[in-house]
Amino acid sequence: MGGYELVRSDDAAAAGPPDLELGGSGSGNGGGVSAKSRPPSSPPSQGGARQRLVSLDVFRGITVLLMIIVDDAGAFLPALNHSPWDGVTIADFVMPFFLFMVGISLTLAYKRVPDKLEATKKAVLRALKLFCLGLVLQGGFFHGVRSLTFGVDITKIRVVALLLSTMYTVILNGVYVPDWEYQISGPGSTEKSFSVRCGVRGDTGPACNAVGMLDRTILGIDHLYRRPQCSINYPQNGPLPPDAPSWCQAPFDPEGLLSSVMAIVTCLIGLQFGHIIIHFEKHKGRIINWLIPSFSMLALAFSMDFIGIRMNKPLYTISYALATSGAAGLLFAGIYTLVDVYGFRKLTIPMEWMGKHALMIYVLVACNILPIFIHGFYWREPKNNLLKFIGVGA
Repeated sequence: MGGYELVRSDDAAAAGPPDLELGGSGSGNGGGVSAKSRPPSSPPSQGGARQRLVSLDVFRGITVLLMIIVDDAGAFLPALNHSPWDGVTIADFVMPFFLFMVGISLTLAYKRVPDKLEATKKAVLRALKLFCLGLVLQGGFFHGVRSLTFGVDITKIRVVALLLSTMYTVILNGVYVPDWEYQISGPGSTEKSFSVRCGVRGDTGPACNAVGMLDRTILGIDHLYRRPQCSINYPQNGPLPPDAPSWCQAPFDPEGLLSSVMAIVTCLIGLQFGHIIIHFEKHKGRIINWLIPSFSMLALAFSMDFIGIRMNKPLYTISYALATSGAAGLLFAGIYTLVDVYGFRKLTIPMEWMGKHALMIYVLVACNILPIFIHGFYWREPKNNLLKFIGVGA
């Protein structure tokens, strides 16, 4: 992700636990000194070597591990799986944490690129690489090539977060959602039609919300994710409950067009946390300026949830965005204090390694390469695989 700011020198590490007044660059300036107000710093003397922000790698590694646990154990432990609609579970923090870290990484990666044209080329090239990789990985081993859904995470535009939040709120609560119909394939290739009665504004239920209506209108209902929300075995597939409403089998994309607006806001919040690293040299200044907005976002999120603006991941409501961003800010501030300030790194080395190789680990998991390797090598019988050798599933 590029060279990160030198947070703590080797000399400072050898001197023992530092005072929080000691800044990341070892300067004696005040905690609120802006990068624009001080003269340019001279290049590092040791061949221009730069250290990574270890706390960001550890945070990314923890999130990758959480993603793996949720994907593999969520079916057995409902507390780890996504909330069916309103409410938040552990799984609902994974994607916002990644978006939050993207914002921090963007600040640190592009702060040394003064040329706007060069920075734009770098961003476009990286976006194209990730987009192509996402198309290849979608569905695992090239499953469903003929039925790929449209992606919406194409551009990253730095817009004022307040403007995006306002636009989201106006659309979610002001757009009229009419009655709608859809068809599904029945036995013998017959088409079965369903009608959903809406005719409302500001509905945040599964059937008549503006998020789903916009996706059906712009992307087309045939290109949306088909969710098993009404299965009696939810979140797993299964038969419909006896009293299933008409919208149960309708497609709905949990990462739709309108919900992506608030996802961008989460990234912009992370961008602000990254700017704090650059504009505040002292550890204390950084931590205080992380903790205050984090606690404020959490307090506001729970207040909004209490008055009826529920935390909802499929709709990516404002309360959900604030709650997950506040939690991400607190966790990052805590990891930064332990790892980059006090140097407690021995126990976090595995997470640091996972954070540095997050994309590789994701590819291994998404393409089922790792499971095939584990289950594909066995002694005499398929059940005598590596899992049995290490004592798992024996």
